[in-house]
Amino acid sequence: MTLRVLGIDPGLTRCGVGVVDVQPDRTARLIAVTVIRTPPSMPLEERLLAVGDGIELLLDEHLPAVVAIERVFAQQNLHTVMGVAQVSGVALHAAAKRKLPVALHTPSEVKAAITGYGSADKKQVQAMVARILGLAEAPKPADAADALAIAICHAWRGSPAAAPRAGGGSDDASLTPAQVAWRAAERSSRASAVPRRLTR
Repeated sequence: MTLRVLGIDPGLTRCGVGVVDVQPDRTARLIAVTVIRTPPSMPLEERLLAVGDGIELLLDEHLPAVVAIERVFAQQNLHTVMGVAQVSGVALHAAAKRKLPVALHTPSEVKAAITGYGSADKKQVQAMVARILGLAEAPKPADAADALAIAICHAWRGSPAAAPRAGGGSDDASLTPAQVAWRAAERSSRASAVPRRLTR
């Protein structure tokens, strides 16, 4: 069954939005991609309204099954973090109004899913997005390609073929190198989250 995911790379000046259809065998097809822009000279409330209206329009046009958003993470630039957080809130609100499930993925998770390397640079991510979607080149600006990468990351994570087999086995042999690396990163993250017994 095809899974349609709408991915969002939240930003106040440029908000990337991409929609992909992903098959159970993990092949992906580009449906739509755009960047919603607002000028810094516009009042904050109007910028958030413009971004929200743009996201809602795309949700209603393409009817995704799930929304994937890049998770806000710490940066030195507080102004940038605030803008990203505010747009993320607008996107979450738009999805909730439509009773759509939402997934949040960190940049490292997305990079690992797409390239197999959690510290990949933007050019590597863009190149792999183009390759995965069968495009001659990655959509520009980078925010557009990032939104598609977020959508693909979520679809691959939720793919039934990527789930562990009953009895504890797995089907890693059927995964791409990027997906194997993503699964390894996910396992490592879960293992590090398990509380360890204190020793005296």
